[in-house]
Amino acid sequence: MVDAGALPFLAGMVTHDDARLKRQVCSCLAQVAKHSVDLAESVVETEIFPRILACLRDADLYVRKNSATCIREIVKHSDELAKLVVNAGGSEALVDFVMNNRGNVRLPGIMAIGYICAFSETLAMTVQMADGVIALKDALSHEPEDHVKAATVWTLSQIGRHSPTLARYLSDAGVLQPMVVLHVREDSSPDLRTKAKRALKAVLVNCTDGAALSPLLKDANPKIQQYVLQQYAAILPNDRAARAAFLKTGLLARVQQIKRSATGKVVEAIEKINAVFPPDAVKFSDPAYSVELIRKIEEDDVMPPAGVGSGIAAAGGGGR
Repeated sequence: MVDAGALPFLAGMVTHDDARLKRQVCSCLAQVAKHSVDLAESVVETEIFPRILACLRDADLYVRKNSATCIREIVKHSDELAKLVVNAGGSEALVDFVMNNRGNVRLPGIMAIGYICAFSETLAMTVQMADGVIALKDALSHEPEDHVKAATVWTLSQIGRHSPTLARYLSDAGVLQPMVVLHVREDSSPDLRTKAKRALKAVLVNCTDGAALSPLLKDANPKIQQYVLQQYAAILPNDRAARAAFLKTGLLARVQQIKRSATGKVVEAIEKINAVFPPDAVKFSDPAYSVELIRKIEEDDVMPPAGVGSGIAAAGGGGR
């Protein structure tokens, strides 16, 4: 088809008035572009950008979906193609598409954003500045299908894995805690659980703010706790304010609770955390120490002080 010169004719129909025709045109261009960088570049050279971006707002549902699929098949190949789409206004158009569609229709848009963000921090920041994280959070919160959630989690990881700044955007948007829930929830699909775990691992490595990490110690399973604790072990030795907050908010006590049933790398991370605090602070934060202290106090209330009993007996004998 490409060698026969079909692409210019197809590209010319991207803006046709017939919705059924546009569906097939966008689908056909997507099938051409998906195979290789060269074919994707051939599609782009027909100057479908920025015209195809208008199809993302078409009244016809399948025109919107197929145009997003075409964009996805183009941007996945190289950072040059991703930059070309972004420079044509692709970030804003795709974010708007994801925000205003539901279900499987929004899926190719979510994945297109993920491919764009995967290439570089600059491209990921461009998506974030277009409110990409807000749109993805909406999909994460409201989509009932696990495969859509899995794609969303993967895309979020492509944003947050680049730098502490982008990881902080994800934390501030409140998407890390839902990822933990999806990972530990029994009715989540295996693919969703796996992608949530990988996404959390990729993002947590860049989290340098203790406040962003603190909610994840509550509901996370031991594997996720390991990543959170390892990150705290890296942050706390060099951040006095973070140490103070860690102690004041009860996280040091929470760590001692986790230690009771922890094994392996979790214990190693906890030992590193405990080492940055005074021994007395660690001891008084341990719930087991509080229980032992209360037990000793109760025993002291029951037993008279040493020598008191013998003194009373002696006084009584003298009176007789």
